[in-house]
Amino acid sequence: MRRLAPALALCVMLAACDRPAGNAVDNAANATNAVDNDMAANEGGNAAEPVRSILRPEVAEPEAPKIEPLDVTIGFGASGLKLDDAARAALDTLVETPAIKTGGAITLRGHSDSKGNDGDNRVASRVRAEAVEAYLVEKGIAKDRITLIALGETRPAVPNAREDGSDDPEGRAKNRRVDIHVAVPMVVVPTAAVLPSISPVDRKDKP
Repeated sequence: MRRLAPALALCVMLAACDRPAGNAVDNAANATNAVDNDMAANEGGNAAEPVRSILRPEVAEPEAPKIEPLDVTIGFGASGLKLDDAARAALDTLVETPAIKTGGAITLRGHSDSKGNDGDNRVASRVRAEAVEAYLVEKGIAKDRITLIALGETRPAVPNAREDGSDDPEGRAKNRRVDIHVAVPMVVVPTAAVLPSISPVDRKDKP
């Protein structure tokens, strides 16, 4: 019995030493898992978080809508060379569009039907384009933004005659028109200036 007492005491001491080591490993593993879980939750929250305003963080900033070029046709079917009420209403709507308000270039292409000679039709197409231009300028559009192109009868939207060769008054009316194209100005991003590098030899020569 006396010989076994020291051996039992040594076993008790070794068992007591092993327990803290095991607990330390478990505690370290638990701490690592807790950090990983916090990081994953944080990343998930950041991914779902919308862009917030700097001045008012509680308000999410909406994305700016993309502005596209615009094409509009103004008809002169029944009015001949003058703007009618429908044409003026269409132009009133046009001047309120984002494309117009960006300040881009405006191209007016005047057209005519095929009745009469080419010279007269080209003049008529220009008169129609000028009527649209005058109305836009009256509404506050700068004249230097507008370009006029008189195409006459060269680009009909529909045939001026039916398939049997007879005259088509409705077709000719649709060809008496002004096509408006509003371009969106390009945004030029300035590039940073690159300064010339000075070699060590140049630095030594400088006073």
